[in-house]
Amino acid sequence: MRSLLLCPLALALWLSVSWAASRAPYQQILHHSRIRGRHQGPNVCAVLKLIGTNRKYLPNCKLWYQRKICGKSTVIAYECCPGYEEVPGEKGCPAALPLSNLYETLGVVGATTTQLYSASSNLSAEITSPGSYTIFAPTNEAWASLPAEMLDSLVSNVNIELLNALRYHMVNKRVLTDELKHGTSLPSMYQNIDIQIHHYPNGIVTVNCARLLKADHHATNGVVHLIDKVISTTTNNILQIVEVEESLETLLTAVTAAGLNNLLEKEGQYTLLAPTNEAFEKIPQETLNRILRDPEALKDLLSNHILKSGMCAEAIIAGLSMETLEGNMLEIGCNGDELTLNGRPIIANKDVIATNGVIHFVNELLIPDSVKNLLELGRESDVSTSIELFQRAGLGSHLTGNERLTLLVPTNSYYKGRTPSADRNLLRDHIIKEQLSSKYLFHGQKLETLSGKELRVFVYRNNLCIENACIAAHDKRGRFGTLFAVDKIVTPPIGTVMDVLKADDRFSTLVAAIQSAGLTEMLNRPRSFTVFAPTNEAFRAMSQRELNKLMGNAKELANILKYHIGEEILVSGAVGAAVRIKSLQGDKLEVSSKNDEIYINKEPVAEADIMATNGVIYAVNTVLQPPEFSKAKLFNSYIFTTVKKIEGATRKAAAAAVR
Repeated sequence: MRSLLLCPLALALWLSVSWAASRAPYQQILHHSRIRGRHQGPNVCAVLKLIGTNRKYLPNCKLWYQRKICGKSTVIAYECCPGYEEVPGEKGCPAALPLSNLYETLGVVGATTTQLYSASSNLSAEITSPGSYTIFAPTNEAWASLPAEMLDSLVSNVNIELLNALRYHMVNKRVLTDELKHGTSLPSMYQNIDIQIHHYPNGIVTVNCARLLKADHHATNGVVHLIDKVISTTTNNILQIVEVEESLETLLTAVTAAGLNNLLEKEGQYTLLAPTNEAFEKIPQETLNRILRDPEALKDLLSNHILKSGMCAEAIIAGLSMETLEGNMLEIGCNGDELTLNGRPIIANKDVIATNGVIHFVNELLIPDSVKNLLELGRESDVSTSIELFQRAGLGSHLTGNERLTLLVPTNSYYKGRTPSADRNLLRDHIIKEQLSSKYLFHGQKLETLSGKELRVFVYRNNLCIENACIAAHDKRGRFGTLFAVDKIVTPPIGTVMDVLKADDRFSTLVAAIQSAGLTEMLNRPRSFTVFAPTNEAFRAMSQRELNKLMGNAKELANILKYHIGEEILVSGAVGAAVRIKSLQGDKLEVSSKNDEIYINKEPVAEADIMATNGVIYAVNTVLQPPEFSKAKLFNSYIFTTVKKIEGATRKAAAAAVR
């Protein structure tokens, strides 16, 4: 019985969700508003009202729980949903509004100023007659907020100026919100001049960037949508607005030099984040001149100020990401009445409407990485210490020139507790003679440095490394160079595994053991090894008896040494919680990492990532024992201990018998 009851409930919920999902975004948030308000009675909508203002918003699910609009707190208010009214003594809004003509409907929805102006301009005769119209009706507050001189010019010439203004707010057919498609336009009843429509995924609908407050109020001869601004006619495209705006003179010069004129005047819907003259003046003149002389960099710079769709300020009620023509994502948000870009309140003038989009004036340039040189990329990243070292080493020209390079730069955190070195030869090994992208690197790839050395690429499941240094952040790809932030200084290999061991006094006993076991030739071959190299200290920790036995048996010695050699190159940056690699002896070794320390078979590593041309070496202060050897040693120890116990017991028994 319970399942039979749940099925209709689940079906009803599914139908409700499916219905909402199939509707336009505005209809979806209206539906959500009805759900939140239904406990107040029939046809009640819940809205979020900004504290201290009359601004109200239909909430989507996310807004309902956050209770904030542009970071400002809201309170919940309840009102009749569009098309309904209260009845004294009854709960909610049970009565449908009487259907009347457009003129009377203006009064019903509270647009009494628009109704008054319709009468004084004689528009009322038209909107009381049979027909089919849409009126985007400004609120009383919208009319009152017009500059006094503009309002005076309208009401002083009601038969022309006011009538034309009102007719620009009208469309010669009934258009409901689900027909108001994003990025489209509707011909107004004033000279067929278009009205720009934007219908955003968050449910907000704008008309020439004026927000619809209460929509879809039906009348016998059309529909009324209440909007929060008086909208003005626009006949200029984006380019034409830029051409006549004095504060955008530098931008116009840049647009012309980059050949973007056609883009800014063609049909479509774009958002131009227009840098003012002041914005261009804020960057160093040398940087500006470099960009202006480089058509490709200039085009990237300007494309980073153009969004792929129209975005009105009223649509921004929380943070969102939008893609520019250049391909970057910009974080567009708001703080109260201020719009922000990447968290900064740099928009000086917003919602300038054009026939092909909208313009927001910005007082700072949005410079993409693709325009910057390596020096600029590095100074703005967490690698500033390394960048300073390159300059001190006399390598600054490589950071500002037009060579195609890739810079390997340790992050600032690497230098904590270390003394930075401006060793020119070492730093030249961190400059690769081509511009790379890390996503196209492959395992075993060889990269030539400025000093002529070769660096190897190692691709692991959890990391991408160049020799011992692993990439610690996303690429920063500039105009000519790319910056790879890495976790440590790169140490190019200087010889084979055997060469490196011979050159380090800590491994003299190991070298002798390798030679005795006949493994020297193997460790000089061009293969890939990971060697866990016991130090002299590790051998001294063995008893003399064990050491003599090991050194005196070449076969057993070779077996033990091969257990210290992995069949692949594993640098420390590729070690996660635990990694198992197969040794040349056949058994597997367990390499692990904890608190930035590396362990082999749970024994700490004394030094990691000693690079060789055919492998990598880890210094360990323990001689590792293969599992079978450890078992045999344990068994022998057990037998030895047992025999000793038996001998002791026998002696005690004999002594007791004598007494």
